[in-house]
Amino acid sequence: MIHARGLVQTFTTKQGRTKVDVQAVDGVDLDVAEGEVVGFLGPNGAGKTTTLRMLTTLLRPTAGTATVAGYDVVTQSKQVRQSIGYVSQAGGAYSYARAGEEVVDHGMLYGISQAQATRRGHELFEQLDLPGLWTRTPKQMSGGQKRRLDIVMGLIHDPTLVFLDEPTTGLDPQARANLWDHIADLRARRGATVFLTTHYLDEADALSDRIMIIDQGRIVASDTAENLKAAVSGDLVDLEVAEPDRVTDAATALGAIGASVEVDGQHVRGRVARAGRAVPGLLRDLDRTGITLDSIEVMRPTLDDVFLTLTGRTLRDAEAGTPDDADESTLEGADQ
Repeated sequence: MIHARGLVQTFTTKQGRTKVDVQAVDGVDLDVAEGEVVGFLGPNGAGKTTTLRMLTTLLRPTAGTATVAGYDVVTQSKQVRQSIGYVSQAGGAYSYARAGEEVVDHGMLYGISQAQATRRGHELFEQLDLPGLWTRTPKQMSGGQKRRLDIVMGLIHDPTLVFLDEPTTGLDPQARANLWDHIADLRARRGATVFLTTHYLDEADALSDRIMIIDQGRIVASDTAENLKAAVSGDLVDLEVAEPDRVTDAATALGAIGASVEVDGQHVRGRVARAGRAVPGLLRDLDRTGITLDSIEVMRPTLDDVFLTLTGRTLRDAEAGTPDDADESTLEGADQ
């Protein structure tokens, strides 16, 4: 459904009087199979949104090639747009228009008749838990309802491939969980292929068949969540030592079972391969040498651990410290 090779996007910006090229995407290769749900992860500024905009024909690549739903994103952009559904992070519904009328108008823009758009719109309203909201305006809806309305608009022309850009940003936990069910249902009920960008690691873990991680404009990993987590070297073992003068002894004991140890106050931490097997023996050794623990935690690797291993920073740190993807309104596109 998606095949890209060597995608590059270069913007030109001004620093004082000097023009500087900014390479937002640097040679991205990716493949997405029919019926697959792919989570696209990366910090702000990594090239995530820029890649999505190229694949949805909203931004012309500086270099490289891509086909989406069998069509070239440059030479067959109209066919690409007719074949995909795109739900942007900002949403597409006008706040003061009646929801049903907006959906029907959106469908007619894709070339389907008013009668078809009305019938499909009512079906989608039922499927996405929006009954009774046909004549309501988006400004009268909750955040979760507005996001589901955005998805209705993205599905009104029955696309085979759906792009969802940060679909649950700003929703409360209950609304997020509800929307997850609907996103999972896109493939289960409709057979759709889903390309999902998100900042939420638990969302990517729960919904995706496969996860791609982009950093500094390049794909640095592509695999199932379980395989990515398994590639992290072991489970994290955290020992809280009761007596400060025994911290060094506890660190020696943890290091003896293969961990690279770090000490933080009375906490001794290290990653241990197959910790479930190794920890019982470690506890016996600590008990035998008279080292008392206030607590012990064994934590399986997370997607944030994967990101830390691959990039040297956690995704949360990257989100806090990095600006958004290049704002095209302030940049001059190179070779556009």
